[in-house]
Amino acid sequence: MVDTTSRPQGIKTDTWVPAQWTEYVAICENNGYEQARCYYDSGWMRFEMAALGPLHGRDNAIVLKVIGLFTALNNIRVVELINTSFRKTGEQDAQPDIAFYLGDSFQLPPRNNQPIDIEILGPPQLAVEIASTTLGDDLGRKRLLYERLGVQEYWVVDVAIAEVLAFAVDQGSSGEIRDSRVLPGLSLSMVEEAMRRSVREDDGAIARWLIQTFRV
Repeated sequence: MVDTTSRPQGIKTDTWVPAQWTEYVAICENNGYEQARCYYDSGWMRFEMAALGPLHGRDNAIVLKVIGLFTALNNIRVVELINTSFRKTGEQDAQPDIAFYLGDSFQLPPRNNQPIDIEILGPPQLAVEIASTTLGDDLGRKRLLYERLGVQEYWVVDVAIAEVLAFAVDQGSSGEIRDSRVLPGLSLSMVEEAMRRSVREDDGAIARWLIQTFRV
């Protein structure tokens, strides 16, 4: 997540603070917090303000483009979700920058603005955080949160150096990988190259390069 100067009044942001689940939900539903990213993990909550600049937005778009083209060209069933909450009531809640349901077995999420109940639909196979000033937390406490939510793969995109730190999750623990397991055949180096190209190339040029590369 990217830090900004705008912050909710009365609540500490960009840090984990102790809270009961009911308190956390009440804050999330407050009309003054529409732009906040909301996280909860076993008695601790964290709020981050939404990123507004092109540094965050461009890399977010590049990751979506890479995965969108890769899944389309490889006939992989996919649903991508931006800024969507995934909730295990009373225990965990997370709002990754991007999340993906992948494969043949997932159920299409309902078309509403309620958090996705992972006890009904299951967690997404892949969750992605676009990191700037919160890199340490994305790699630390949030990594544990996504392990507990049951995602199969978690990516942290370090926009400062165009690097993707990716982790495969198995039985509640995670280990670093350089090739995606939920998207077999996709190397994380490909995502990083697309991010580097975005500094000097427009999105159409990047898309054409990706299509040509994926078809080889």
